Amino acid sequence: GSSFLPPFLLTIFILWTLLILSSVSWCLAARFSPISSLISKELFDAIFVHKDDNACPAKDLYTYNSFIQASRCFPRFGNTGSLTTRKREIAAFLAQISHETTGGWPTAPDGPYAWGLCFKEEASPLSDYCDSTNKKWPCYPGKSYKGRGPIQLSWNYNYGPAGKALGFDGLRNPEMVSNNSLIAFKTAIWYWMREQQPKLSCHNVMVGRYVPTETDIAANRTAGFGLVTNIINGGLECGIGNDGRVNDRIGYFQRYAKLFNVETGPNLDCEFQKPF
Repeated sequence: GSSFLPPFLLTIFILWTLLILSSVSWCLAARFSPISSLISKELFDAIFVHKDDNACPAKDLYTYNSFIQASRCFPRFGNTGSLTTRKREIAAFLAQISHETTGGWPTAPDGPYAWGLCFKEEASPLSDYCDSTNKKWPCYPGKSYKGRGPIQLSWNYNYGPAGKALGFDGLRNPEMVSNNSLIAFKTAIWYWMREQQPKLSCHNVMVGRYVPTETDIAANRTAGFGLVTNIINGGLECGIGNDGRVNDRIGYFQRYAKLFNVETGPNLDCEFQKPF
């Protein structure tokens, strides 16, 4: 008796293998990423002037190649709508991660908005960000779920699903978000693309797919960059007059929109919005 697989099983096996390989290469073929035509290495370096300074703890972590490679796993990111919409979404995303990781200060060299991606993790967390009431994503003993990576991913209930979606153990190995360049960027784009009811995704806001509910209208949650801030950290920053953190996010966005040669669009702040 032959030990070879029957032809039809062999065909299925080959097709399955090709499917797995194609899905892997689809995520890895960084050079063919649609967004690399919108943000070149030169533009990326002009945006993040100081990220690899010795003064920045994240020095050499956040590479252009990792950003482009990570974006391959989210084909709608920076690839939905008109050219202007696509550029504006990327600018908004980079502005939000810049605020989350900023090393800037008012009189910083090149201005306060040239210091994005300076930090890779929260410097002095006030807690270990473990919600012990969350049984679906239980904390692993001794692990901290403090802010890490470009979006400063926080809490066990975010690390768990991020890891599951991206193929790492977010609960046992949360440190990967701040020491693996590719995973760092993947978590940030994953968070950006993810819907968390009643919040929609940051992506859908920036590409004009936000349809406000009656609750949203009553809460004055208008479409624009300010709503993205509300989704990310509205509980602490929105509904407050002239909040410094909100203004920092806007400052980054205005600088980046100019570099991308697009308008920011209206409703930049969330001063009159109720948080979710």
